[in-house]
Amino acid sequence: MLIIRCAKCRRKIFKYLKIGKGHLLRCWKERIIKDFSVKEGSNVKCPCGHVIGVDKGKWIKMKQGNFTFSGTIIKK
Repeated sequence: MLIIRCAKCRRKIFKYLKIGKGHLLRCWKERIIKDFSVKEGSNVKCPCGHVIGVDKGKWIKMKQGNFTFSGTIIKK
């Protein structure tokens, strides 16, 4: 389980179940456990207004450098 936070204000954005190794480029919507984000059109934002990613349908394309994460990744 990963906790994804805003890089600007450090608020929680998602609780996310990451499976497999590699970078966090996409967050699949079915793996998001809790969602604290604000949606504005196709943009996914922190409550402070900082853009975290872009909604692409089944996943959210994350913008590198706009978020941090902590937690453990489940190995395949």
